[in-house]
Amino acid sequence: MDTPLSTIAVVGLGTMGTGIAEVLALAGREVIGIDISEAAARQAVTSLEASTARAVGRGRITEQERADALARFRTYDTLQAAADAELVIEVVPETYEIKQQVFRELDAVVSATAILATGTNALSVTRLAAESQHPERVLGLHFFNPAPAMKLVEVVSSVLTAPPAVEAVTRLARELGKEPVAVGDRPGFVADGLLFGYLNQAAAMYEANYASREDIDAAMKLGCGLPMGPLALLDLIGIDTARTVLEAMYSASHDRLHAPAPVLGQLSEAGLTGRKAGRGFYTYDAPGGQDVVPDALTPSPEAAAGTGREIASVGVAGSGTMASGIAEVFAKAGYTVVLAARGQEKADLAKSRIAKSLERSVTKGRLTAEARDETLARITAAGSLDAFAEVDLAVEAVAEDLQVKQQLFATLDKVCRPGAALATTTSSLPVIAIARATARPEDVIGMHFFNPAPAMKLVEVVRTVLTADDVHATVRAVCSKIRKHPVDCGDRAGFIVNALLFPYLNNAIKMVEEHYASLDDIDAAMKLGGGYPMGPFELLDVVGLDVSLAIEKVLHREFRDPGLAPAPLLEHLVAAGCLGRKTGRGFREYARR
Repeated sequence: MDTPLSTIAVVGLGTMGTGIAEVLALAGREVIGIDISEAAARQAVTSLEASTARAVGRGRITEQERADALARFRTYDTLQAAADAELVIEVVPETYEIKQQVFRELDAVVSATAILATGTNALSVTRLAAESQHPERVLGLHFFNPAPAMKLVEVVSSVLTAPPAVEAVTRLARELGKEPVAVGDRPGFVADGLLFGYLNQAAAMYEANYASREDIDAAMKLGCGLPMGPLALLDLIGIDTARTVLEAMYSASHDRLHAPAPVLGQLSEAGLTGRKAGRGFYTYDAPGGQDVVPDALTPSPEAAAGTGREIASVGVAGSGTMASGIAEVFAKAGYTVVLAARGQEKADLAKSRIAKSLERSVTKGRLTAEARDETLARITAAGSLDAFAEVDLAVEAVAEDLQVKQQLFATLDKVCRPGAALATTTSSLPVIAIARATARPEDVIGMHFFNPAPAMKLVEVVRTVLTADDVHATVRAVCSKIRKHPVDCGDRAGFIVNALLFPYLNNAIKMVEEHYASLDDIDAAMKLGGGYPMGPFELLDVVGLDVSLAIEKVLHREFRDPGLAPAPLLEHLVAAGCLGRKTGRGFREYARR
């Protein structure tokens, strides 16, 4: 096990196997590609030739490096070809039967010092190792797709794995330019263990007709900065594969969040497994295609449009960062804005914050001085809600407290003219409870902006059971005019983004509580393996642990799912006053400013 791992066999030359082979060959390893299908082997060679040619074209490698890499990759149709390999990586179909058969046959082929690695992302490495005559040399080596691009590699030890084997493959991963994360043996490991629960909840949200597939995906891309929406990602992974992973996770955890959503089974049984089949949650131009084409579920622009109310002036209630950001957004879009706070001094301070924000945009070349002056001129700072008497749309952005918001809406009901639309920016409270504080709940709707409002493109448009159609149409039209992307959702806890984001964050905390992985490894896994702009613990400290706990409690109270109960570690940190960056300490410590 102290060998340099210079000759490596890859068993299974599908997309993942071919990608791993490419990484190894470009890193100077002799690669033995094995697949019982001659067609798969030919396709692997063709894919490697094409991908390395693109790399030459982009200046990433030289023509000589390409030729050398191709010469180091040889294909065979029998496991006997692995006899001289110091490491064998299997990436055959995700079933115990097939993988166990591969390991049994390899025992009779490879040398006693060879390391055997499984590429599974769902099955028990321990169970697979138990089938080998030498379980101490069996471990998991989980690459992420596409293997040449993704930096994360999870190195998975079973209770039987010898430490020298782990050290050898960890060293190899680093030599390949990857970031290895050491984890124990449980379904999903770190990245998929967190990712697939989130994907499953998104599928269940779609199945419940809570939001359209397009709105769910847009919400998570625009609201969380993710490279793909969850339903599009399920189509890429393969809906049948996702179902298999979730089944394995549920059998180990018995957590309802991991119980596969029925729609995954229905689509799998129908053969609608995603991109590879040409149809899954979306329809594609061809099996294996990447381009989404319209189908019966594709929304038409005409269907989304409706007759709304005329909006020329907007009132924004509040004096905090969110209120000033929303007022800036409306003023930039040409609306006359009244920014009202509790007292003229607070209102003037909020307007000065907008002035500073606009000045930064001018300095960075994003805004002209003339546009800055015109925007500021559209904003009137007022010390009372009485200034909202003639506005067409009133937007509330005050503290996330139901009683405070209800009192404010009761005042708006008296102050605002008949026909004015009233919007709350709540992220977690029931909009209907706010609407019922007025005598005109049909005029009330949710407009959940994301922070910082000038930069974030998403607005969740939240209809209650009483919201009028023309109010809904009005707010959607306004979102388009202020250059935001509206997504429709019903009035339930978390709406789309928080309902999918915070259970994922909560599960990450549980991983740390269970001593399964460290903060740093989990953050690295989700950034490198899931494409997240921030790891879960980085994000929790930015959001604020008190805010996160409050949202978790709302979700748990609404859905009554034990899996949504806030992790005790989160509650303990909040009780200790460790609230994240704003207090200098949360999951990590920060330098005081």
